[in-house]
Amino acid sequence: MTLYLVCINLAAFVLMGLDKRRARYRQWRIPEKLLFLSALLGGSAGAWAGMYVFRHKTRHWYFVVGMPVILLAQLLLIRFFG
Repeated sequence: MTLYLVCINLAAFVLMGLDKRRARYRQWRIPEKLLFLSALLGGSAGAWAGMYVFRHKTRHWYFVVGMPVILLAQLLLIRFFG
């Protein structure tokens, strides 16, 4: 489980950086649904960190609010079931 969480958070972080790079060079972008999916699958901490490290999606309220809400929900689930 720990290895999975490390990998999914790293993947979500990298996706944020890759999408930022693609935005900068006006290339094909990673769909926002995929960014949220990576967070929902357990990578919310990595996605949230990637938002601020790469300064990406920080002007979109649904990312600014959504990522911390997903992270909080996941932490509560871990607390409740773990």
